Parts: sequence; C-alpha cells; structure tokens
Amino acid sequence: MILHQRKSNLLQTSDVKLRKEPYILINIIFAGVILMIFAYSGIFSPVKDNYPVQCIHERITGEPCISCGLSHSFSLIVRGKTAEALKWNPYGLRVFLFFISQLVLRAAFTIYYISCTNTRKQLVLYDCIGSVLIFLISFRPFIAGIVSGILSI
Repeated sequence: MILHQRKSNLLQTSDVKLRKEPYILINIIFAGVILMIFAYSGIFSPVKDNYPVQCIHERITGEPCISCGLSHSFSLIVRGKTAEALKWNPYGLRVFLFFISQLVLRAAFTIYYISCTNTRKQLVLYDCIGSVLIFLISFRPFIAGIVSGILSI
C-alpha cells in the first residue's frame, strides 16, 4: 500500500514537472498549429475556392507570388491529388512534407524527451539543428525569392 502510494505521488510530481517543461509545451503548440493547417486544408475545398485567407501580395499588385496556390495545393494533397497539387504550386508538396515531418518529429522528440532524461540537452540541440536544416531545404525557393526581391530593390 505504501509503495503504491509513493509511486502514485512520484508520477503526479513528475507529471507536474513535465507540464512545466518549455520544450514539451513548444512541441505541443507546434503540433497543434500543424494539425490546424491540415484541418484547414481538409475543410476548405479547392473546387469551391472558398479559402478565407487570400494572398495579400496578389491583391495589392495583381501579380501572383511564389506562395500563391499553396492552400489549393495542400487541399489537393490532403485529398490524394498530388499531380494536380503541383500545378497549383510546384513547391506545395515539399512544404507539405515539411509539416508532416515536423508533426512526426514533435511527437517522437517529446516521447524521447520524457523517457530519456539524461540526454535532454543533446536532444533539444539535435532537434533545433535538424529542424532548421529541414526548414531551409523545404523553404529554399521561398527564401531565395525573398533574398532576390530584397537585392533587386
């Protein structure tokens, strides 16, 4: 009975500590945002073109930007129509894969962070470096477009 009570108290204490861990909180927030992006892509239809978020650049200049068509592309990818998605935005699939990989990494790193307390600092470092590299690879065309736009000013 006393051993069971100690285990229960220990689990409650570690649960409270884990809730206060910024790394876990950040992972939960990122995973939530990614899930909302996927939900947005699933709810709004590329056929109906009923997206509430419009491209500000295109509305102001009348010219499409490098990210135009991403909402359509994501919606089509969610529906399994990748060939059509690439017509809307050629970079849609790589950005979609970035979000998928980040969702998987958030879950995997959170589980690993909780279970392996002695390697937490290294895990956070590897996560940061890996996520930045995946981001740079996935968003390279967008970053290049921004840089070339700034240099042409």
